[in-house]
Amino acid sequence: MAVDALTENRKLVGLPGRKSFTYRSPIRVGRYVSAASAMLAGAIIVNILASSPAAKWPRVATYFIDPLILEGVGKTIVLTFAAMAIAVVVGIALAIMRRSTDPSLRAVSWVYVYVMRSIPVLVLILFTYFLAVLLPRLSFGIPFGGPKIWSVDTNSVISPFTASVIALGLAQAAYTSEIIRGGLLAVDRGQVEAAMSVGMTSRQSFWRVVLPQAFRVIVPGLGNESIGMLKATSLVQIIGYTELLTTAQRIYSMNFATVPLLIVVTAWYMALVAIASFGQAKLEKAMSRGF
Repeated sequence: MAVDALTENRKLVGLPGRKSFTYRSPIRVGRYVSAASAMLAGAIIVNILASSPAAKWPRVATYFIDPLILEGVGKTIVLTFAAMAIAVVVGIALAIMRRSTDPSLRAVSWVYVYVMRSIPVLVLILFTYFLAVLLPRLSFGIPFGGPKIWSVDTNSVISPFTASVIALGLAQAAYTSEIIRGGLLAVDRGQVEAAMSVGMTSRQSFWRVVLPQAFRVIVPGLGNESIGMLKATSLVQIIGYTELLTTAQRIYSMNFATVPLLIVVTAWYMALVAIASFGQAKLEKAMSRGF
């Protein structure tokens, strides 16, 4: 209506009327080509999996709910949660040390992050598992030949599970600390000043004001690292811990059903990652309320 009225007014004052036009969206050939290519690649992969006699889909369905495979899935989940718990606790401590005014604490945090970033996780797992070669006994007391308050045989403590949890957790802590430090830096300094102006100490302002706000920034990166940890648990098969992949390897080493069991392992990892991604999305949505 407004356009028609404007056209009539222009005619009254002797001006030409406004010409109507139809907008035509330009054809984006690249989008169609990329979509067609993706669909073609997906169809080829599905056809290979569906038509290959090596897949043996009835055996895949059987092994997917096999008790040994389910036990391996459970161990993978427990290992992921235990390692991430260590990573978060140590990561928070390292991030606080990195922000400290004490130069020695900052140096210790920097060195830890540098060392753990430099050592491959597989090497760290092996080193932790064979720790008894370097330290036959784990002890606590006065160093350099002093009396020992507590001592235990290293082999009795470092099992495949404990070695896996310690190695994965300590390695992940270096990356987690940087994610947490980035989240802490994202909180405006004015928040701390406002908290201290109402009588909070620096420690109270950190735990009650800074860290809760930082978690909104930390959650996406931490969720991504948790998914990476879920897949990194497959590395512990090098020391014989029977998580999901190791269990499947032991089964197909006896019945030679290699491809079906690898498909089962892949399907379980994809299912676990999908659940973790859904939980991460829900947590991000909850943490973003009010922003």
